[in-house]
Amino acid sequence: MSDDDPFRLQDFLPYLLNHTAEDVGQGFARIYKGRYGMLRTEWRVLAHLGQFGPMDATRIGNMARVHKTKISRAVAALTDKRFVTRDTDQGDRRRAVLCLTRAGQAAYADLAAIARDHDRALAARLTPQEHATLLRCLKKLGQDLPQG
Repeated sequence: MSDDDPFRLQDFLPYLLNHTAEDVGQGFARIYKGRYGMLRTEWRVLAHLGQFGPMDATRIGNMARVHKTKISRAVAALTDKRFVTRDTDQGDRRRAVLCLTRAGQAAYADLAAIARDHDRALAARLTPQEHATLLRCLKKLGQDLPQG
């Protein structure tokens, strides 16, 4: 694109990435909402705890790039669903360590298996080379952008 070309929203990379993420995420969102009554941020908290183990809400927010108030609401909802427990960090009593309960671990295992299938179905719409290139490009874009 040259400086003389008109701006076209439908060709603007952030716009395309956002729309694609929304479109491909909706199918999976219907599953975790239907099965467990979860919202997107709740799934993201559950997934981070399931994959990385106990941690505090601040770390999850940083890893998931989600604002702390949304993380706090998600943690409260997951606690109400008995998927997450909060334990006071003995080293810093202001900090709570979040852990999955057995029910949370079971929900994570169930949804992780479905997520793998969902991911495979999306990848099948591309050639293996396109899939590898897309992953490489997205990871590179994510690494090269400033945080915050």
